[in-house]
Amino acid sequence: MGKNVLIISTSLRNGSNSEVLAKETEKGAKDAGHNVEFVSLKEKNIQFCKGCLACQKLKHCVIDDDANVITEKMLNADVIVWATPVYYYEMSGQMKTIIDRANPLFASNYKFREVYLITTSADGDDAIQPVINGLNGWIACFNGVKLCGYISGGGLNGPAEINNNEKLLEKAYNLGKSI
Repeated sequence: MGKNVLIISTSLRNGSNSEVLAKETEKGAKDAGHNVEFVSLKEKNIQFCKGCLACQKLKHCVIDDDANVITEKMLNADVIVWATPVYYYEMSGQMKTIIDRANPLFASNYKFREVYLITTSADGDDAIQPVINGLNGWIACFNGVKLCGYISGGGLNGPAEINNNEKLLEKAYNLGKSI
């Protein structure tokens, strides 16, 4: 029986390079026999965390928006794959916001133990390190959870440029197969 894999694409751009790689990872994970759910933050209503910490008692956020649905999906996943464009050497604001809004997970019996990361950036592959640092800050709050792998696509500016990079597309597919 395969794992429950949740892929969260945080780019809001159509033809997003990070989302194209995430879709390849989805194909690989499905081909490996996993149950995969793909969530895009496009057209989702996700407000900023207010820091009230009510979620710690309620086990859900008091803000009634799409973040609660996504957090519930995260709670029940065995594996979470984050896909984000890199903005100014950091994860996208959308990714950071959904991570902040996932605060109810700390008071829950989360299943996930494996986290993976997919990034794309206009700069070189070294732009991923600050994103890894930020994601590891979140991961460190959960017992037994670790960053198990990542891929980075550097030098990508325009939408869907990644489609010309067969090597990176294959790498994303193989990431999914290896989960």
